[in-house]
Amino acid sequence: MVSETEFNELIELLRDFIRREVMPAEAGIDESDEIPARLIAQAKEMGLYGYALPSEYGGLGLSVRQQVLLTIELGYTSPAFRSLFGTNNGIAGQVLVMGGTDSQRKQWLPRLASGEVVASFALTEPDAGSDPSSLVTSAVADGDGWVIDGLKRYITNAPAADAFMVFARTDPEAPRGRGIGVFIVPSSLPGVSVAARDHKMGQAGAWTADVSFSGVRVPREALVGEAAAAGYRTAMKSLAHGRLVIAGMCVGVAQRLIDESVSYARERTQGGHVIGEYQLVQAMLADSQTEYLAACSLVLDAADRYEAGTDQRLAPSAAKYFASEAVGRIADRAVQIHGGSGYIRGIPVERLYRDVRLFRIYEGTSQIQQLVIAREMLK
Repeated sequence: MVSETEFNELIELLRDFIRREVMPAEAGIDESDEIPARLIAQAKEMGLYGYALPSEYGGLGLSVRQQVLLTIELGYTSPAFRSLFGTNNGIAGQVLVMGGTDSQRKQWLPRLASGEVVASFALTEPDAGSDPSSLVTSAVADGDGWVIDGLKRYITNAPAADAFMVFARTDPEAPRGRGIGVFIVPSSLPGVSVAARDHKMGQAGAWTADVSFSGVRVPREALVGEAAAAGYRTAMKSLAHGRLVIAGMCVGVAQRLIDESVSYARERTQGGHVIGEYQLVQAMLADSQTEYLAACSLVLDAADRYEAGTDQRLAPSAAKYFASEAVGRIADRAVQIHGGSGYIRGIPVERLYRDVRLFRIYEGTSQIQQLVIAREMLK
């Protein structure tokens, strides 16, 4: 585990890097839908592709609380930057950390941690989004391996992926949520096809695309873990961890939106008055700051509960639900405070307003989080 001193040094380095290198590139990223190669190289050098992966496999081995704090820093700039290495650390990498065999971890995690390999989490399908228990992608045992067929949708980092963590039904007769396995599928295998990049509302530079698997043959050892029916449980555990990360991102973006709003309110004049003097503007700032502080406290508490093992389901969902809804309201107020200028392309709050909308959808929609929270309460 990284010491507190080492971690504080890492945070200071990251904070400086984001403000000096990444933030000036935000407008270009939004315009080109691409992260500059120099930023990708620097992210690898800083160890960001493996900050949440165990140190014995080349990662930084940050604690869950440290992961959240680092993600809050990453949230201060374009969400696309974090997305570069988000799947390696998060939902894809955690599949191996939580469910892989020793051999699979040794083979793949060091390459994920270095950025040599980009991994994607292939769970969502056209008719199986927030409820993956209904997925229809199949994995049929065949000799000494498996044959995978199906279509996955909105797969983050798919156009750049070297390997997919593919969730597929191994037992078509099993009840929903059962009989699902997860497989490591290199993108170079025959039958794997990645469609054109999706044209999204926001988060330009964070690529998603459909991925089809047509008669893709993988060896027996491609099955993550040793149970052909353990994939759904692994997915839920990985997503719970991912929800903490998304909540941390929301907190970081909220801080950026508030800072942009405060700066504008201090400098902009209207009718001979600085707009920050108006009580209606002050009320919007106060509401945003209060929600930011509440979201920050909630996600850090949830991270502590997750790491202690006392709550690895309800608290991550509550943190993700509250933080993603809160940052949406904060973004809306930021645009309102900026007035007409907040509606113009090229203004940070306009871009972030589009970016944050996705946080309420991926890693499980807000409605799915409500169900998770309520079901855990009623157990």
